[in-house]
Amino acid sequence: MSEFHSEISNLSPAPLWQFFDKICSIPHPSKHEETLAQYIVDWATNQGLDVRRDPTGNVFIKKPATAGMENRKGVILQAHIDMVPQKNEDTEHDFAQDSIQPYIDGEWVTAKGTTLGADNGIGMASCLAVLAAKDLKHGPLEVLLTIDEEAGMTGAFGLEAGWLEGEILLNTDSEQEGEVYMGCAGGIDGEMTFTIEREALPAGYTTRQLTLKGLKGGHSGCDIHTGRGNANKLLARFLAGHAQELDLRLIEFRGGSLRNAIPREAFVTIAVPADNESRLAKLFDHYTALIQTELGKIETGIVTFNVPVTTDQTALSRQDQQRIIAALNACPNGVIRMSDEIEGVVETSLNVGVVTTQASSISVLCLVRSLIDSGRHQVESMLSSVAELAGAEIVFSGAYPGWKPDADSQIMAIFRDMYEGIYGHKPNIMVIHAGLECGLFKEPYPNMDMVSFGPTIKFPHSPDEKVKIDTVALYWEQMVALLENIPEKA
Repeated sequence: MSEFHSEISNLSPAPLWQFFDKICSIPHPSKHEETLAQYIVDWATNQGLDVRRDPTGNVFIKKPATAGMENRKGVILQAHIDMVPQKNEDTEHDFAQDSIQPYIDGEWVTAKGTTLGADNGIGMASCLAVLAAKDLKHGPLEVLLTIDEEAGMTGAFGLEAGWLEGEILLNTDSEQEGEVYMGCAGGIDGEMTFTIEREALPAGYTTRQLTLKGLKGGHSGCDIHTGRGNANKLLARFLAGHAQELDLRLIEFRGGSLRNAIPREAFVTIAVPADNESRLAKLFDHYTALIQTELGKIETGIVTFNVPVTTDQTALSRQDQQRIIAALNACPNGVIRMSDEIEGVVETSLNVGVVTTQASSISVLCLVRSLIDSGRHQVESMLSSVAELAGAEIVFSGAYPGWKPDADSQIMAIFRDMYEGIYGHKPNIMVIHAGLECGLFKEPYPNMDMVSFGPTIKFPHSPDEKVKIDTVALYWEQMVALLENIPEKA
């Protein structure tokens, strides 16, 4: 990959940043990563490497061992091709057509108004940089690039036995330098669907849109414990407190865009008796000040708007409106339980990620995460009870397993010793409250020895996403040293 389009291509280590620069130039949101996947296939073919794709669309690339390293255990470098498509409301960007615009902001690289895709583009770039390198020492090497990780782990679910030969897998999808991961949470999607009836607005009502935005959002696993606000829950709270008092009629509720991102923005269209417009304005202003006080140390950018709008849609029936507002307000969200086994790690959580309104239904899409199956099942039961009480249908789908830590992992011991040898202190060995593909890889490859590591990435899954430049160099240094220290086959 020799064409670059931004200043980041001049950063060090140059090969990795140049690959990432190229990755940014090719649109690759989840479900739309084929152009980038094919570019990588063509590049690897031109390099004379062995390239294959499985029926799911995953990309496999093999590189022979360097001289004298042929008897080392085979290593698989793994990343996912897709990125989360999130943008600010005022940013014009078509993720399926437009390039990401990365730029250097002090110690960080970030993007103009959109997610950067450092998750997992930096990891993917490092895999390609290893393939391109002529001076690195390594044993038999494979690269696995999966599709659609962010929107359902389709590639990992579709991975079949027999495609990979290596004994050790290095997952590059972690986001804190100095930490190495040996386990992760499993998860499941839950979607509540409310069938609704509509009715004409009474005379004397005006329509307005209430908007809450400016929240930080972020990753619904890694950031769920930080106390950040959920825009869907915050607007539901206001409606639960004041809809009956103001005789509001709900027309539309929409908020969030991804089930695995904490919602940064939410919007409700309501009708209000003209006589109550001033009271609505006063109460919404008071509520804004209230949540700014409650969340202000974390959420420094909360803003709300109350503006007139025109709509040809009718209002929900009073009964449907009441049960939906009550369900959204009652629905659990955030950290459900901290782990007893691993200090400081979330065991079980729930993100009320996306609310959408159609003509005859409203849907609420949630993502449950847990380190243990029983914790996940508990939250599924809670959601089922909320749905039952509110007269909604609920469907659970896309369940994926967690990755159980292996105390006897050889590659974890090698990573720990390598890290301490370079930096003089041990890395933090962690279990992450997020869904890594490693748990799914254990199904077709039960004996695969795995670790996950990466540079420091802040605010993934949000337009504030950024990667710390110096940690990319550290991450690359660790990758190179790790490949040199892989042991010989038994």
